Amino acid sequence: MMKLSPKLSQKFSFFILFCATMLAIIPVIIIVSIIIKNGASAVSWEFLSSMPKDGMRAGGILPAIIGTLSIVACAIVVTIPIGVCAAIYLNEYAKDNLLTRIIKLAIVNLAGIPSVVYGLFGLGVFVMFLELGVSIISGALTLSIMELPVIVTTARGALNSVPQSFREASLALGVSRWQTIRYVVLPNALPGILTGSILSIARISGETAPILFTAAAFYVPHLPNTVFDQVMALPYHLYIISTQIPNMPKNIIYGTALVLLMLVLSMSLIAIIARLYFRKKRKW
Repeated sequence: MMKLSPKLSQKFSFFILFCATMLAIIPVIIIVSIIIKNGASAVSWEFLSSMPKDGMRAGGILPAIIGTLSIVACAIVVTIPIGVCAAIYLNEYAKDNLLTRIIKLAIVNLAGIPSVVYGLFGLGVFVMFLELGVSIISGALTLSIMELPVIVTTARGALNSVPQSFREASLALGVSRWQTIRYVVLPNALPGILTGSILSIARISGETAPILFTAAAFYVPHLPNTVFDQVMALPYHLYIISTQIPNMPKNIIYGTALVLLMLVLSMSLIAIIARLYFRKKRKW
């Protein structure tokens, strides 16, 4: 059997990896191109800033945009502090025993539960049991529970990336454990925490199933006043106009998809910029 030279073997491996990368990237490029081609004509200031009209066949998507941003903003306020604090406890304080191993396993398993199950959980607990109704707060709490395992996992990974020698040097100077975490560990783990948090937020921005049961409405002719109001949301709005409304103009469907796509991509871009900014400030 002929044996490849190390140089040729390396080139062949790089070629295989390049092909695998292209197989992952090309479908995304095609999808984005189709959405832009069919939806760019519908996107305008009026489309972004006015109410739907004519059975959603005309007008704009302002209530859906505001509803999505409201739900995501409330979810951020709940999820990130709890997730980061839980990660700090598990990584810096908790001992490695049976209980913590069960908790870590549960976090990993929770991250794999289908989103529709979280939606049903939110319906049963927040909408019916706590009587919060179909509202922004119910949808935000449901999305928070769904994304909490991801936030905890990414935050723990970021904390683990900080060299142990940093902690040992700080403690050797007589600094308390909490001060070490606050002034040494967290600033160095911040790029990873922010990146993971923003990417998970971008993911929940496009979720339909959880808000279908807890927050979203078919049509609300006004903007929300409180977190206890029912709202329209871009993912659910896109589902409705794509499947439930006959003779819906094609460009409005793709235009709505384009706005949702731009919202998610903009959050991903913010994550990249934040990661680069904080990495430049690190001294290691």
